[in-house]
Amino acid sequence: MAEDAKSFYDNLSDSYHLIFEDWDASIRRQAAALSPILERECGVPRDVRVLDCACGIGTQLLGLAGLGFAMTGCDLSERAVNRARRETQARGLPAELFVADMKDLRELPQMKFDAVICMDNALPHLTKDEELIKALTEIRGKLRSRGLFMASIRDYDKLVQEKPTIQGPVLYGVPDKRRIVHQIWDWMDDHHYSFHLYMTEQVPDGWETRHYSAKYRALLRRELTHILGATGFKDCRWLPETETGFYQPIVLATTD
Repeated sequence: MAEDAKSFYDNLSDSYHLIFEDWDASIRRQAAALSPILERECGVPRDVRVLDCACGIGTQLLGLAGLGFAMTGCDLSERAVNRARRETQARGLPAELFVADMKDLRELPQMKFDAVICMDNALPHLTKDEELIKALTEIRGKLRSRGLFMASIRDYDKLVQEKPTIQGPVLYGVPDKRRIVHQIWDWMDDHHYSFHLYMTEQVPDGWETRHYSAKYRALLRRELTHILGATGFKDCRWLPETETGFYQPIVLATTD
């Protein structure tokens, strides 16, 4: 899994923001959805230390740092971390950033966090139970007593019934600077698929298409709930999009 996901995000790091119609607006919108949960569970932002595990180029980290949370980020993609570092510096936001796979967080400071977040369907890159167990054990080790774990994944309980093969296309931009974004899903079995992301951008002499690919597990809620319990997390709760305003279902769990 690690090399597959690392290559995917390395290659995508310079263009990741183009997935969104307006990345800066998405940063603000996602932070506005996540901040009330963190405040309710952990306290006011200035007192809350958050680890964004699988931070990518910083979509959630940037927004939460802007709201005053003490942010640390890590990702297995060095290129994504370097991009996130440039973005925090350009915005004058304080955040520590590290290259680290969520299955091995020894590169991070020896400190305990009030919350660890893992958003944007990052966990389903871990296609085997043993990988999830290792990652969640590492994450739990970074949390203080009664610390919060928060993650978001696609609604696979619904998707495994539908088995979609395409998402999009969507057209963004203005004339002469347009782009088309769409996804192809090749299902390998009932719970695993190859994900293909295509971005087609308008260039001076026509159109240019880039392709990015990774593998995912269609991780069901009951499966993740069970693994969270097996790795020592308590009080597992699922929050639907209609409750949070976030674009994916969110799971919350706490340490002892």
